[in-house]
Amino acid sequence: MSRPNRFDPVLIQAVIAGALSFAHLHDIAEAAGQHGWKAWAYPISVDLLLVAAWRRMRTLRAADRPARAAWTWFVIALTASLGANVSTAGLLDMNAVPAWLRILVAGWPALAFLGGTLLAHTLAPAPEPSPVPEAVRVAEPAPQVTVERAPDPTPELPAATPPETAPVLAPVSSPSVPPALLAHARKVADAHHATTGTPIDAATLRTRLGVPPALADVIAAQLT
Repeated sequence: MSRPNRFDPVLIQAVIAGALSFAHLHDIAEAAGQHGWKAWAYPISVDLLLVAAWRRMRTLRAADRPARAAWTWFVIALTASLGANVSTAGLLDMNAVPAWLRILVAGWPALAFLGGTLLAHTLAPAPEPSPVPEAVRVAEPAPQVTVERAPDPTPELPAATPPETAPVLAPVSSPSVPPALLAHARKVADAHHATTGTPIDAATLRTRLGVPPALADVIAAQLT
C-alpha cells in the first residue's frame, strides 16, 4: 500500500526563503553593474559557498577536529547573503549604489573561488581505529615446559665378605636383603610390569640391579 504524498512545511519554507534571498542577491549584483547572466550567477555562488562551509564544519566537528577555517568561510557567505537581504529593504538607493559596494560585488568571484577551493581540497580526517575491548583480547597460551625427572640413584650395595673356609660344609642360608635395596627393587619391578605387562623375572632383576644371582633370586621371591 503506497503512502500518500505529504507536503513538508519546513521544506516549503526553505524554498520560499531561498527564492527571496536569491532574488535579493540578484538585485544587488545588477544594481552594482553586473548585468545578464552575471547577476544570476552571484546568488548561486553565495549559496553554494554557504552550503559547502556548513557541510565542512559538520564533518570536522564529527571528527573532533578544529573547524575555524570552515567557520570563517561560513560567516563570510552568511554576511554576503544577509547583507544583500538587508540592503534591499529600502536602506540602499538601488539607482545610486556606492563605490565600496561595487568593489565588493566585483571582488566576490575571486573570494568565493578561493574559499570553495580551500574547502574542497582540504584533506578529510582519517578515521581513528577503534580500540579492541579487553574481553576480546585472547591471552597467549603459556609455553609447555617438560621437566624430565632424574632416575633414582641405585643404593650402594654392602661390600661382599669372602666366605670363611670350614672343614665341614654347612648348609648355606639365603642372604638377607637390605630394606633400601628391596624398596628400589620393588620400584624397578613395578616399572617393568607397567611397561611390559608381565612380572619381572630374576634374571632381568639381576641385570637391572647388578646383584649376584642368589641375591636376585631372594629379592624376586620377596617381590612375588
